[in-house]
Amino acid sequence: MSEPDQKEKKVPGREGVEKSNGKRKYLVFAIGALAVALIAVYGAFMVLSPATITAGDTVSMYYTMAYENGTVISTNTNSTPLELTVGAADVIPGFSNAIIGMVQNQKKTVLIPYDQAYGPYRSDLIRVVNRTGPIANTTFATGQYYTIHSKTSNATSVIRIINVTPLTVTWDENNPLAGQNLSFTVQVVSVNKGRAGSAGGTTLPRIDSAFDVPVPSTNATKNF
Repeated sequence: MSEPDQKEKKVPGREGVEKSNGKRKYLVFAIGALAVALIAVYGAFMVLSPATITAGDTVSMYYTMAYENGTVISTNTNSTPLELTVGAADVIPGFSNAIIGMVQNQKKTVLIPYDQAYGPYRSDLIRVVNRTGPIANTTFATGQYYTIHSKTSNATSVIRIINVTPLTVTWDENNPLAGQNLSFTVQVVSVNKGRAGSAGGTTLPRIDSAFDVPVPSTNATKNF
């Protein structure tokens, strides 16, 4: 007598379990592949997308500063880029606010009102000084600029001579750009995120903060 055929016994539900496991593996693989793709896209975006200027960034740039009527005061075009830290105390607030949001290679022109630049012109900064001590024998000329250094406050400022008599000299301690609305044309050269820098080492003339009007080369420095 021949042996009965041995048929494979099927386990109830086995095929369904195998299909479920296959779907789960495919889903995990698909999610992993999607995550890798998203990371790659984000990385490419971060590399290709230019950095946006925010407060605290160190920025180098070309600029032209002019009066509101267009008369140029100072520029570093075709020279060494100016480097400064956005929001630093030695940068006029209107300028920092104007370049926030810009990106590398962007160029724009902005008008900065005097109250965001060098402040209003103050009549109380007109001084009448007796010609004694260090200035007793100094020769002054009306319209001449001098750099003065205060021994008491250790502050340095630029003054413009208004009037001279044998006994007194009247000078103006206002910043040369006080009360002026200023136009700036700026082109961003580079942006370093969150790296504090300074405007030192540039060819920009300075008086007490960035972007000051040049003063005559005949300046003399006096201590008071």
